[in-house]
Amino acid sequence: MSAKEKVKASSTKLQIIRVATRMIMENGYTEASIRTIAKEVDLSPGNVMFHFPSKEHILAVLADMLCKFQWKLIETEANDGISSVMSICLELMSMAVACEESSVAKEFFISAYQSPMCLEIIRRNDTNRSKKVFAQYCNDWTDEQFIEAETIVSGIEYATLMTTGDSASLETRISGALDSIMLIYRIPEETRKNKINKVLSIDYRTISRRILKEFIEYVENINESELEELLAIKR
Repeated sequence: MSAKEKVKASSTKLQIIRVATRMIMENGYTEASIRTIAKEVDLSPGNVMFHFPSKEHILAVLADMLCKFQWKLIETEANDGISSVMSICLELMSMAVACEESSVAKEFFISAYQSPMCLEIIRRNDTNRSKKVFAQYCNDWTDEQFIEAETIVSGIEYATLMTTGDSASLETRISGALDSIMLIYRIPEETRKNKINKVLSIDYRTISRRILKEFIEYVENINESELEELLAIKR
């Protein structure tokens, strides 16, 4: 492939991702089919699938983007005086609020956790993050132990987001989930209680809405080289 063709391919992939993100966030993952995405970007379905073999491949890119976006947000929050542990608590709370308030957002998150491809990405990103965030509590852990922990944590996260008509209240689900996750990483009980109480005392609904809005803006502003870097990681 020539340099000119590579530039064109990168531009096309970026256009597909931007359109797919907007459609998924506005109409839901189910409604955003390869055919509807192709029509919006003025390509044939075959051309879209040349770049992304399935809709799950597009979802995997979005899941990776979301993980990295949330990590950047965590670093920003930490610089504002909120600890990294606290930021992780806020992250789960924001996803749970989004799933409670919007069926479209819930479908996006649940679809990601149900996809083997996406779940692998989520666990890989979260494992790398956990090594940094919980290092002081788990300084004798091996890489394998962190991987094992995140396998359990991702299950807790999924159960927290997967609400039903008779689910416990948001506050109860979040309290239980965060306590379980922090316990896995050996965080002392008093610290766990303080973090949970702090999360529940802030305006977490406003934060959740802001995060989703900023994520969509993040995708809109990502450049071709950043997208290529994301895609290269998954090859």
